[in-house]
Amino acid sequence: MLPDYAGGGLVNLVASIVASRGGQPRHRSAAALPATELADATNVVLLIIDGLGDNLLARQGRGGELARRRRAPLTSVFPSTTASAITTSYTGCSPLEHGLTGWYTYFGEAGYVAAALPFRVRGENSRLNLSPKDAYRAEPFFPGLPVRSIVVTERRIIDSDYNVRHCEGAERIAYETAEELVAGIERAVKSSDERKFIYAYWSHYDATSHPHGCESPQALAELARIDATFGRLTRILSETDSVIVATADHGFLDSDECLEPPPSVASQLRLPLCGERRVAYCHVHSPGDFIKRAQDWLGERADVRPSRDLVDEGWFGSGEPHPRLAERIGDVTLVMRGRHTVKDWTPGEPRHLHIGNHGGASEDEMLIPLIVERT
Repeated sequence: MLPDYAGGGLVNLVASIVASRGGQPRHRSAAALPATELADATNVVLLIIDGLGDNLLARQGRGGELARRRRAPLTSVFPSTTASAITTSYTGCSPLEHGLTGWYTYFGEAGYVAAALPFRVRGENSRLNLSPKDAYRAEPFFPGLPVRSIVVTERRIIDSDYNVRHCEGAERIAYETAEELVAGIERAVKSSDERKFIYAYWSHYDATSHPHGCESPQALAELARIDATFGRLTRILSETDSVIVATADHGFLDSDECLEPPPSVASQLRLPLCGERRVAYCHVHSPGDFIKRAQDWLGERADVRPSRDLVDEGWFGSGEPHPRLAERIGDVTLVMRGRHTVKDWTPGEPRHLHIGNHGGASEDEMLIPLIVERT
């Protein structure tokens, strides 16, 4: 499943919200939630629940606070992962435009592969020697909104390079617990009678699904917690003239193994693998030779594609391409099939298995819910 950038995806939901608050959207509005439906509300609250796939919600959240208010499915972006999708939610840009194409990104300006969100060099775990303005070139949409904007996010990340850059033009409120999340949103909504946009982010379901699996008892407990939290939020915001929109950045898929490139393939890499365990970008010495070796190794477990083909086919969306997009997606992309994942390991990198994964093009990873409540 490829993203729908023409009216049925996350990028379009962001466009609807931006237009409803008086800004200039960068893409078409969402068909399932047009800007006109939001425009007359005093407050628009967007809650992003990291990792909450639409299929998972249908299987495990039936009858709950979130599922009862689910309006339609949307698609994430490609790759279906936090670095790409959350950046879309802050900028309104497609991955083609903002250029953050996975958890691990090659920042050619600095000469390193780094984790794009924590801003740390892969393996060394040192801070990337690059200014956040140069690393994150796409401008956040908050400064262009003629309404007050407030971001409610986790204390552990609120002052990160990534968040400070992408929250430019918005006030920031930190929280640590689910109760504090609700209190922070309530404080923002009730702080004045002026028109506002409140952006809120919750990561705990995602953080639990990676080590335990997305339908593990631990992950389902986190789903129940955010479901109950959403119900409390709707009650607390009653009669505030607010529209609460909940969605996710991506869904999840569980895997019980991780493939590691054999020497015949690894020897052809110029850099460590970039991207995700479900979608890996390969910077190689000889693309033709590498594709043959990778196909012989992976067989039916992955599609081995020239990265440029994915751009031409619209996987990353439309718009003006980021000036460094080509180097960030490398020469060849491994798009994993089924439940397979791929990972290489650099010196200093602790080995660990992710049971829950995302980034790929399966329905479980790509579909996210659109949840709407008017208070």
